[in-house]
Amino acid sequence: MGVAAGESFPEIREAVRRLCAQFPGAYWRALDRDRIYPTEFVTALTEAGFLSVLIPEEYDGSGLGLAAATAVLEEIHRSGCNGGACHAQMYTMGALLRHGSEVQKQAYLPKVASGELRLQAFGVTEPTAGTDTTRISTFARREGDTYIVNGQKLWISRAEHSDLMILLCRTTAREDAAKPTAGMSVLLVDMREAVGNGLTIKPVRTMLNHATTELFFDNMEVPVANLIGEEGKGFGYILDGMNAERILIAAECIGDAKFFIDRASAYATQREVFGRPIGQNQGVQFPIARAHVQMTAASLMVDKAAAMFDADEPCGTEANMAKMVASEASWFAADTCLQTHGGFGFAEEYDIERKFRETRLYQVAPISTNLILSHVGTHVLGMPKSF
Repeated sequence: MGVAAGESFPEIREAVRRLCAQFPGAYWRALDRDRIYPTEFVTALTEAGFLSVLIPEEYDGSGLGLAAATAVLEEIHRSGCNGGACHAQMYTMGALLRHGSEVQKQAYLPKVASGELRLQAFGVTEPTAGTDTTRISTFARREGDTYIVNGQKLWISRAEHSDLMILLCRTTAREDAAKPTAGMSVLLVDMREAVGNGLTIKPVRTMLNHATTELFFDNMEVPVANLIGEEGKGFGYILDGMNAERILIAAECIGDAKFFIDRASAYATQREVFGRPIGQNQGVQFPIARAHVQMTAASLMVDKAAAMFDADEPCGTEANMAKMVASEASWFAADTCLQTHGGFGFAEEYDIERKFRETRLYQVAPISTNLILSHVGTHVLGMPKSF
């Protein structure tokens, strides 16, 4: 599996491929069967420095930027592995990197880079708010030098495997805020201290192995010193992380699409039915070719969004569009690959059905396709707001 012309960071891609070769399909199938977190895989990525590419060198990271991070995640997924166990370590730190104090960055970032601390949990979504983040109700009440947090979060991945969590909560009631996006703040929660002391984590079993949980806060205490940036301005801080998240997950989708296209084209070339390779039939060949075309076009959109993010340019629209076209390219490639393999595509040992389930998530998370279309319709095309 060579590096195609135009792919950036070839050395990083090759190194990631070599690492991923140590974690073949059998490793992932065993974990998937019992919903086990891939600790060994995440440890290997951490020790190789791949999870600290966004941390500046002064905090012991490599400081390579989001474009390098997209290359890492794309190759993880193209190799048949899954970055969902660790990708948050890349984008959750955006709020801390861009808006945290120097004291906070010195205290946490070197330990995150070394793997001593895991920053994997991103506490935003709530059961009654969903993608309407302005309607979250988890509330942090200040009492002296402490915030007292009460509320609930849902669909929070990796909370059981994270030492720290970036938590978005209200510090001003929505009805008292100047506007819906105001009055929210970001807290850095030490999960090691919080669990059992106001924080309860409940696993949520889903159709894929994603370590998904529900969180309950009952008078959980967080030091005011753990407030990131200014109180009440947290929504803007979270947007940085969300843009990075969408671009990185779009890169995962590109990797998934390449995985499916690689497998489908190889199988269509080798598999013979009625005395000829099935890939000789246009009905089999053309959908695979179309999947490649769609993936290639989506990849260019991901590259553009990542470049804009690294240049500190506003990129909310581009991040959304990259996530949408990449997720649709991966889903089409997944469906095509499964169809190409026929009954064998449903067999666990081929890894197609596992990756098929995994890539379906990205039609829904981290933002649904319909919400992206709404954003483009209103913010780009100037049409009336639909919600």
